[in-house]
Amino acid sequence: MSLLLRWAHVFAGIMWVGATFFFTWLDGRFTELEKKAKQNPDDKNPEKFVWMVHSGGFYLVEKEKNPQLLAQTLHWFKWESGLTWLTGFILFGLMYYHGGMMVEFEDWPYSQGAAIGMSLGFLLGGWVVYDLLWKFVKNEMAGIVISFLLIAGCAFLFLGGATIDLFGLHLSLHPWHALFPARTAFMQLGAMFGTIMAANVWMRILPPQRRMVAALKAGRSPDLAEGARAKARSKHNTFIVIPVVFLMISNHYSVMGSPHNWLILCSMVLLGWGAAKIIRRA
Repeated sequence: MSLLLRWAHVFAGIMWVGATFFFTWLDGRFTELEKKAKQNPDDKNPEKFVWMVHSGGFYLVEKEKNPQLLAQTLHWFKWESGLTWLTGFILFGLMYYHGGMMVEFEDWPYSQGAAIGMSLGFLLGGWVVYDLLWKFVKNEMAGIVISFLLIAGCAFLFLGGATIDLFGLHLSLHPWHALFPARTAFMQLGAMFGTIMAANVWMRILPPQRRMVAALKAGRSPDLAEGARAKARSKHNTFIVIPVVFLMISNHYSVMGSPHNWLILCSMVLLGWGAAKIIRRA
């Protein structure tokens, strides 16, 4: 059962990540074409298509903001995210909840049941806090800084056992004050990120797209503001996904037992964000 779930989780994740970054790259090319058209307003034949070659075929793709309703099949990319999250949650529950891995030893300060309750609470609470933050914070850089501080706070809270000296300020948490064992803490934060990504797809990206398609069917112009908000959440997912992948394979890291593991985790998040930014511009 565990092997089957792992296979399905990895397979669905590959499909989701691949589709996410393909459309991210494609949207970047259209952004370049739009900038080029604005810089050359007198051009009578501006470039509108992205020309690609792959697997022995040639493809011309055009981006439509207010398209005519076509008879062809409209392809949705949603089941990759749903299957990735569902198989991941079941696997997490099977190994950590049912397998008793939420606590490490008998005198852990929290019971297995309490640790499971905290885990579920953080999965739900992480999405609620993220969603509210990006609804009300309009400045992107402020949102990024606040998001990172919240992630760092969760990492410090989950892992504990760290001592740092910063400008003469001595901060210390002992291992028995950590909420979760190191292995569990890394997976918990990864599960929180994955939950945010899946919720973005199913709650903040797909519903606006359905309303836009419904508007086209009714002969109305779609609300482009909704499309912009959905695009912003899709952009967030491209930055979240790289840290998620490395958190999901974190059990292979020897640094997990380091007293500074929470700082290493935060560094992994920043490194993932930096890589995503480079990929988005590639």
